[in-house]
Amino acid sequence: MTHGTESPTPVRPRTYELRTFGCQMNVHDSERLSGLLEDAGYVRASADATADVVVLNTCAVRENADNKLYGNLGHLAPTKAKHAGMQIAVGGCLAQKDKGEIVRRAPWVDVVFGTHNIGSLPALLERSRVLGEAQVEIKDYLETFPSTLPSRRESPYAAWVAVSVGCNNTCTFCIVPALRGREKDRRPGDILAEVEALVGEGVLEVTLLGQNVNAYGVEFGDRYAFGKLLRSCGSVEGLERVRFTSPHPRDFTDDVIAAMAETPNVMHQLHMPLQSGSDRVLRAMRRSYRQARYLDIVANVREAMPDAAITTDIIVGFPGETEEDFEETLHVVRESRFASAFTFQYSKRPGTPAADMDDQVPKDVVQDRYERLVTVVEETAWAENRALVGREVELLVAEGEGRKDAATERMSGRARDNRLVHFSGAEGGRVGLRDVRPGDLVRVEVTYAAPHHLVADGPLLDVRRTRAGDLWASRQAGAPEPPKGVLLGMPTLRR
Repeated sequence: MTHGTESPTPVRPRTYELRTFGCQMNVHDSERLSGLLEDAGYVRASADATADVVVLNTCAVRENADNKLYGNLGHLAPTKAKHAGMQIAVGGCLAQKDKGEIVRRAPWVDVVFGTHNIGSLPALLERSRVLGEAQVEIKDYLETFPSTLPSRRESPYAAWVAVSVGCNNTCTFCIVPALRGREKDRRPGDILAEVEALVGEGVLEVTLLGQNVNAYGVEFGDRYAFGKLLRSCGSVEGLERVRFTSPHPRDFTDDVIAAMAETPNVMHQLHMPLQSGSDRVLRAMRRSYRQARYLDIVANVREAMPDAAITTDIIVGFPGETEEDFEETLHVVRESRFASAFTFQYSKRPGTPAADMDDQVPKDVVQDRYERLVTVVEETAWAENRALVGREVELLVAEGEGRKDAATERMSGRARDNRLVHFSGAEGGRVGLRDVRPGDLVRVEVTYAAPHHLVADGPLLDVRRTRAGDLWASRQAGAPEPPKGVLLGMPTLRR
């Protein structure tokens, strides 16, 4: 009698889910975390499945960030109890801040890792699984520059490129320098090599990323390094658009403005945090510029690039802020003609000097000022947008930017100045929406303006199909899982 041998049962790869909270640097880190996990053999969980590993990449900027984290962990506890072998990992800025406190408050967490050692995640997960106990590893120095790690990018047409990590400033409201460390700069050749590799994969747009991006070069003693880097990006064949975020007014030099104006693929778009228009408040914030300096930069940018779209961040209700201080902020908003602004009510962050300052502004006063600020910001942005009605704009077609696109039968894209434009490809044009894919470039005429977006409901004037569009189409054929998105913290400029 012949006995056959049974085929071994194939081992199912472990799945992961990654939840990202916070700023652009966290989004970039999450792409690296996904790449690391997939290099280690994990696969992304489908939307309707419970993942074997859930990773929370956290933010520590906002007041309720702690509550959101522990709320998420609380919801995950019963899920983990029902799924044998499930692991939960917490990384990012809150992990760097709270360290072992996370495991004490949520003992069902398996791994805690910090901002300086994201490359350790796969090893920490395996160590926790084998040893059967939580692993907490927080480094006080940068172990590996994140851009040298594997990456799973969500977009085939746009990519983040980190030029630096950390920050040397000491703003009294900000906890980021304590969690990300002092600034560490990459060498220009490494940055350009990454940009060229991305373009070789079909990427059309890169955003140069840093906590204080235009201070780039401080570590190797070249205060003009950032302007040189922008010009170097102009020589990368096939790179259509270059953006950067976020610069600090203190480090904004005329050579950067010249590089923006003179390098064709560097976009005439500037996101430059103001925080307050009051010199007194700026001094208390330890922001090393004053209102006049900020407005000078805005004026110089507009002189060199009249079509520039300028956006900003503003904090309302910083300790000691008076009505007169607040009126100075409104003055700068009107003078700067911001295309949009991310507005925040001041919230205490433990460990920052501002949290212990006297004269904390009452909540009702902060709310009133916040509402008045939002009104002025929207009025200003709407006026700036209305001036674009009738103008032709080039759009990089995006995926997932227009939440109502299905209902309105439109698609959406970003203009060169980063404004969001919804377009319909009305009948009568040579080409229609059926010819357009995310990653392609289209030309349209603006027909309507709202405070936060533009609409182009006429025919498409031109469509340029791109390698990025080809890549998007091939991804659809493979039906990849859509990204989970950013959940809380500082808002992002969408890719």
